Amino acid sequence: MSAPTEAPVIRPAQDGDLAAVADIYAHYVLNSVATFEEVAPDLASWRQRLAQHTAEALPLIVLESSGQVLGYAVASPWRPRSAYRYTVEDSVYLRPDQLGRGFGRQLLSALIEACRVIGKHQMIAVIAEPNPASRALHQAHGFTVSGILPAVGYKHGHWVDTTLMQRALEPIAGSVLP
Repeated sequence: MSAPTEAPVIRPAQDGDLAAVADIYAHYVLNSVATFEEVAPDLASWRQRLAQHTAEALPLIVLESSGQVLGYAVASPWRPRSAYRYTVEDSVYLRPDQLGRGFGRQLLSALIEACRVIGKHQMIAVIAEPNPASRALHQAHGFTVSGILPAVGYKHGHWVDTTLMQRALEPIAGSVLP
């Protein structure tokens, strides 16, 4: 894939972005423990995810340059019970050739802001270990470690721990509040 030349833009994901989003995520599903999914979702699944996020007014954003999606971030419900409705879990994924360029910081900043606008109260990161880059990214955005869950996932032939990191979100005046 050719290198992008335009300054990156962060915007809501659209249907035309989903093939690139699916490819980015598939890399992590197949080659890492960054996600505990073991089968990469197909394009139809990504369309359902986008529709669900749109219906729930939750952000699914992309970072693109020169018409290429370089990464994406998404806020998902933390848990399904209604009392958790003001808490979201973040996920940030970049094309492997775009790591270390500050794009993860840009995406996470934009995701936090989008969640503040819609009145969310807490954001939680679930980080499969070891992942010092993700821990550092979240720490730089004000997340603190809330707990460690040993051996809660089994992927690629070994048990994986997760670190829970959390930060409060300060809703913007006029946002949806309880």
